Amino acid sequence: MGNKNKTISFRVNEGAFESLRDIAEERDLSLSAVFRDYVDALVTHDGQVRVVPESELDDAGDDGEPFPPKVEVPKSFVREHERLELEAEHLREQLDEHKRYVNYLREQLEEGDDEVIHLEELDGEPDEPSFRLG
Repeated sequence: MGNKNKTISFRVNEGAFESLRDIAEERDLSLSAVFRDYVDALVTHDGQVRVVPESELDDAGDDGEPFPPKVEVPKSFVREHERLELEAEHLREQLDEHKRYVNYLREQLEEGDDEVIHLEELDGEPDEPSFRLG
């Protein structure tokens, strides 16, 4: 059996609902996506999710590390990532161009009532003598 999604329903007061809607708009998400992300995090961390106001993010870590963690990435890595993104975009464009050409050829094939010429017929008439060098 496949994974079937289940619906969870609950009520919140109007003020909380407006706050959640503002959070969703700020992050350019739907309310459903906000709740799905929260539920996924809750399940992943076995119910050990803590909601912390943004003003307290720097001292939210139990081990003295600020949250969210910050990692420095070398510029060469960033440049390589950008180069690969550009290359991927170029390959997508080439793929789209190839697909358009294949579709064009298919349309030409479907529209065309042109006579089919077999290469054997172009080799010459069977009555002509064949010569061989050697």
